[in-house]
Amino acid sequence: MNDLNIRTMRPDEISLAVNWAAAEGWNPGLADDACFASVDSEGFFIGEIDGAPVATVSCVNYDARFAFLGFYIVRADLRGRSFGLRIWNAAIAHAGSRVIGLDGVVAQQDNYRKSGFQLAYANVRYGGMVAASSAPQAGVIDLREVPLADVQADDATVFPAPRPAFLRAWIAAPGHAGCAVVRDGRLAGWGVIRPCRKGFKIGPLVADDRATAEAVLSALLAKAGGGEIFLDVPGINREAVALAEDLGLAPVFETARMYTGAIPPLRLERVFGVTTFELG
Repeated sequence: MNDLNIRTMRPDEISLAVNWAAAEGWNPGLADDACFASVDSEGFFIGEIDGAPVATVSCVNYDARFAFLGFYIVRADLRGRSFGLRIWNAAIAHAGSRVIGLDGVVAQQDNYRKSGFQLAYANVRYGGMVAASSAPQAGVIDLREVPLADVQADDATVFPAPRPAFLRAWIAAPGHAGCAVVRDGRLAGWGVIRPCRKGFKIGPLVADDRATAEAVLSALLAKAGGGEIFLDVPGINREAVALAEDLGLAPVFETARMYTGAIPPLRLERVFGVTTFELG
């Protein structure tokens, strides 16, 4: 069983990677596969033996300078046989000369360093049960009322590459709900909540300050009706950490955000919730 065939996934096959991620406990969203496919249809890979899936990985190219790697999974019964390294190399090759980012398992940092990745900071997933606020949030509107160009411009302050197709799909996906605060004619805060295999995830959550983030977050929770939620927070944003903790959420696990090279300066003090560990 050494004849590993690596090929590009068809868009309708990305659900396999999402299902494997769910089995690993990563709790993907219910509409993630369709949204992820909107970025780079050539960026999802599957390794097969005799037609049976053995490994998956994604490395989506956002533009000519930046890519993001995720869904790096080898079937549990076939680990330790170099299948992972082979499909990893195929994904890295797809990125070409681009800087690559990833949210990796903390224990695997040394392995990622061998491929040129360096630690930037930690992301921490917080989770717990919360109640939906019944009080209306003054000044909060539906995110779909904000011109997509304005959302893209604001997203450019917190993400290393333009991602208009992804944002369009993410905001409009079935079950997703978005809220925003516009102040003095500019987007001051915005976020999206989506149903997952377990509870809801909030991401992205971007705001000028904690008070604005709280207003958007409260409106998103009202959209979902409360319940179990998860919020992925950059550990270096102390205000975001405090917001998660004050909401009663507790750390679930941690990832290492790593890059293979320099990226544009990002305003991480505005990131109160990471969009997704799989695509950045």
